[in-house]
Amino acid sequence: MFKIRNKYSAILLAAIFATGFSGIIAEYLLSTLATYFLGDSILQWTMIVSTMMFSMGLGSRISKSFKRNLTEKFLILEFALSLVVSFAPMIVYTVSAFTSSLAVVIYGFSILIGTLIGMEIPLVMRINDEYESLRVNISNVLEKDYYGSLIGGIFFVVLGLPFLGLTYLPFFLGTVNFGVAIGVFITLKKLVDDRYKKYINISIWVVTIVIISGVVTSDPIIKYGEQIKYKDKVIYSEQSQYQKIVITQWENEYWLYLNSNQQLCTMDEVMYHEPLVHPVMTLHPNPQRILILGGGDGCAAREVLKYSSVENIRLVDLDPAMTRLGQEHPILTKMNKGALTNPKVEVINSDGYHYLTRNKDFYDIIIIDLPDPRTVELGRLYSVEFYNVCYKHLRPGGLIITQAGSPYFATKAFKCIVKTMTEAGFKTLPLHNQVITLGEWGWSMGIKTERDLDLKKEAQALEFKNIETQWLNHESMQLITSFGKDIFPGQTDPVKVNRIHDPVLYKYYLKGNWDLY
Repeated sequence: MFKIRNKYSAILLAAIFATGFSGIIAEYLLSTLATYFLGDSILQWTMIVSTMMFSMGLGSRISKSFKRNLTEKFLILEFALSLVVSFAPMIVYTVSAFTSSLAVVIYGFSILIGTLIGMEIPLVMRINDEYESLRVNISNVLEKDYYGSLIGGIFFVVLGLPFLGLTYLPFFLGTVNFGVAIGVFITLKKLVDDRYKKYINISIWVVTIVIISGVVTSDPIIKYGEQIKYKDKVIYSEQSQYQKIVITQWENEYWLYLNSNQQLCTMDEVMYHEPLVHPVMTLHPNPQRILILGGGDGCAAREVLKYSSVENIRLVDLDPAMTRLGQEHPILTKMNKGALTNPKVEVINSDGYHYLTRNKDFYDIIIIDLPDPRTVELGRLYSVEFYNVCYKHLRPGGLIITQAGSPYFATKAFKCIVKTMTEAGFKTLPLHNQVITLGEWGWSMGIKTERDLDLKKEAQALEFKNIETQWLNHESMQLITSFGKDIFPGQTDPVKVNRIHDPVLYKYYLKGNWDLY
């Protein structure tokens, strides 16, 4: 009898370990979905996790009303969870094809899944109460749930999202919950009321067929949802560990998107990359060692390679999936002219901030080609602390330039970046250009020098006579270094310096005039 009690208790504890594993991944999965579709990762991760924790409390409260047939109710709960978790992302992608109001859907799933998860622990505790003392029961159940959460978190980061992606990871989680239900049913079958056994057996077959059908149809359904989001044909889509990468095609032109935000278009990317690269490269008398932060598409490196004085280009990009595309995908390699496989180019996959703080090399030019600072994480790479590190890594007379978003659609964010770079000791110059598919875009350029100079005057004198450019010339330098008056409300308001402990930049960015874009 004691062995049987141990057996029953062991399967229940294994079940709670597995549900802790899948529960935490479900939270992270929904947080990733919310960030992808709704933006602002800090807000979405915080609110999704908080909403699910609150809903788990609701689920625990609801479980008090269950007085009989606890094992049967636990099995039904696991069947329901396996289906909801499996199909939540697919439903979100499908709904996204018809409406942009996805917050209700995503947070609705957070509440539903959180409520179902919240019922699990109380039910297992009450079932296991027959096999262990209260003191041991509570300790064991919570212990296994917490251990499962740790393993689930590790799995999500290392294997789940990178390898299974948002397409198949949900079905893996659903299968975990489904496997828990089957294991409990087989082990505790003698305790299940005979009236329910028939329905549970039918449910097992139904859930099996539904999950298999979902696995088979999920990829085309999610691709359909992806396609509807973009006006042009999606020819490549990948969920990496860090971002969603999409390439679309219209006639003979291609667009690159990261997390639904356009990064470039083959039609006019030179109108972005030439101002990013050539002013700083030409202002330097002898640029030899170049550091590019971001730029995994390879276009910035392509422009830098036009200078014969360059000996080494170190490109540091966080996402290996992006740099791999830049090195291997035929569309990108044609566009960047094989720059990322050039022997002068060294590709390093690392966080730019961490890389520079640990690196001891010095550079003539630092080119920062990163996504817009729409989150706190990205804002670190536009902070005064980061620019201080860049300043230390530049040789005397070295130059730095960063993309700085739109000076018209996110004016305060643009001015914040320029002011922050100035605070770090650089003599700065804002630049801007009308990029056809992006709109008005801007950069902040700085030079490390103690001498008194008029950077704007020197930039306007550049001619690029010995450098092959498609758009940039002496005349264009007069235009991209000149700004008109501020015309939008709030543009003349003072801005603060962006600091790691006071991340104001992403707030300026999100509150920009994007409704005019």
